[in-house]
Amino acid sequence: MSVLETTRELLALDGGEKVISEPIPAFSGGPGADSIDDAEIAAITEVLRSKALFRHNPNSQVRAFERDACEVLGVQNGLMVNSGTSGLVCALFGLGIGPGDEVIVPAYTYIATAAAVVAVGAVPIIAEIDTSLGLDPVDVEQKITPRTKAIIPVYMQGVPGRIYDLLDVAKRHGLKVVEDCAQCIGGKYFGKMVGTLGDVGEWSFNYFKVLTCGEGGLVFTNDYEVFERACFASDPALPMWMKDQTGQTTWHTPPFSANCYRPSEIMGAMARVQLRKLEGILTHTRSLKAAFLEEIREGGTPRGFVLQHVDDPEGDCGVSAAIICHSSEMAKRYSEALRAEGLSCGTAHNAGFPDRHIYRYWDSVLEKASPHTTGYPWNDPHYLEQGGDVFYSPEMCPQSLDILNRALRFGFNMRMTTHHARLMARAITKVDRLLP
Repeated sequence: MSVLETTRELLALDGGEKVISEPIPAFSGGPGADSIDDAEIAAITEVLRSKALFRHNPNSQVRAFERDACEVLGVQNGLMVNSGTSGLVCALFGLGIGPGDEVIVPAYTYIATAAAVVAVGAVPIIAEIDTSLGLDPVDVEQKITPRTKAIIPVYMQGVPGRIYDLLDVAKRHGLKVVEDCAQCIGGKYFGKMVGTLGDVGEWSFNYFKVLTCGEGGLVFTNDYEVFERACFASDPALPMWMKDQTGQTTWHTPPFSANCYRPSEIMGAMARVQLRKLEGILTHTRSLKAAFLEEIREGGTPRGFVLQHVDDPEGDCGVSAAIICHSSEMAKRYSEALRAEGLSCGTAHNAGFPDRHIYRYWDSVLEKASPHTTGYPWNDPHYLEQGGDVFYSPEMCPQSLDILNRALRFGFNMRMTTHHARLMARAITKVDRLLP
């Protein structure tokens, strides 16, 4: 055996040749941000030249985007707002969630999911995830109480979770389902767009998402009354604007005043351009993940890990892949060996690579910090009268912490080619084959 062949059969940690000799192309934002070009610049410039920046105008770019998005999603009603968090808040208002209610959220998501529950006066109940890295239907069912009114499944990193199982749990217990698709714009579940399977869905257009206009969000549903309430929640003056522009004075539900989450016409114009790029973005990211998974399969049955569970691989957005090692110690060893091979990674939950999407970092929620001296919503009289008394702790979801301590996640971006994706997989299969 030649020296070259010998070094190729050694881990880079042991002096072998690295699998990845040139850095994998990277980008700090999401696929949408990386796809920005002259089209977005032209659309925004046109709005600025018009000086019509308010969404309530006859030629509204925001309204045009809402119509375009509804057509893509195949739903009847869409409302653009100024952030993904605002979208969740409006969705919950739309469903009538409020004081005295509990809403189940996953242990692995951005704090915005839980914060939206608090914002409407309800109490977030944190449930375990499973190897899908989404809500565990078994634990969700165990967390249901007479106060539970809704579930918010979150499709992290572009991967739809166990949606049918969660919908079944919700149906049997008479619960509403808000699909948090902030990180899964364009994802599908056995041919249906995610966000359209539950009662109401939400997208986020934050800088790191599949589509972006810097910030922004979309609430969408086929239930007009839910939509109408979400609209009231997004703009306290909306009835006035509708009356002035259309003469509308009748409503399905009585108008109420809440917050103002109105987006600007600049956001709407940019979002319209981005939406036209969705198919191209997902075609590219899905090709990357397909190449990655094919290379993993060609490497044989893994010794030290399993792949993240995905109910419907074809519906996955393809923006990430995850392996789940058999132990946390093994995950750390794999991470070290992979970095030596040229593939940067770390476990999702450790001091060296903290993922801020884990409930342990939601200090304001775990500490029940309230802007009210009453301790609202946790000390809301209506909640206490119903026996509400939720307990939070950093260790309250041991299953989730165990999985996240063993999980290594790898992102795909618009600058990568399928060759890069295959190199990433080769590094993983080499480490899996050679690491003692």
